[in-house]
Amino acid sequence: MTTTVFDQFTRRTADVTAQLATLGFPLTAPAPPTADLDPADPWASSYTIPIDRSTLAWCTAVTMLANHHHTGISRQVSTADALLRELGVRGLAQLHSDLSGGAPIDYRYTRCPYCSGIGEDPTQPTCQALGCAPWHEFDGHDHMCPVCRGEDYDPERIEEQMQRMEELLADAIEEREERTSLRYRIGTRLRRQGPRS
Repeated sequence: MTTTVFDQFTRRTADVTAQLATLGFPLTAPAPPTADLDPADPWASSYTIPIDRSTLAWCTAVTMLANHHHTGISRQVSTADALLRELGVRGLAQLHSDLSGGAPIDYRYTRCPYCSGIGEDPTQPTCQALGCAPWHEFDGHDHMCPVCRGEDYDPERIEEQMQRMEELLADAIEEREERTSLRYRIGTRLRRQGPRS
């Protein structure tokens, strides 16, 4: 039986929800109580929505956190809840950047943790399934992945980029050597002539 890229989304969600059930965590995180919030506290959360822990976004977030910190998902449940409560699915891009030391992520060379590089939101029907017009692909269509924004993942492109960068570096080194050589010749000639009186 052949597997598709979409099978991994179902597997990821099933694996995480099975672990949650085994650990005794409910699949819905209750909304935080708002009665205890101090209105003067700038760090107090005002979000009152519950979090569905069986969504692909939540399962992706908790998996990313657990893998990065080398812990089980039980230690990252509240962090994943807070991330999705505060930033939603788009928070996965911020999390990915934060876990990479704050560096921006170029999803042309790095596989998107949410859509695995397909560029479309895996929780939405595809444009092909809905029969969307081809020109919608370029106008910020709703089916785009909210994390990588539909970036075309192409790891082979990095080889081309690296080769191009090596060529540019070699050209720059050669040009610098030529300039250095010219400066040396001019300096030598001026020293031979001696000071002008």
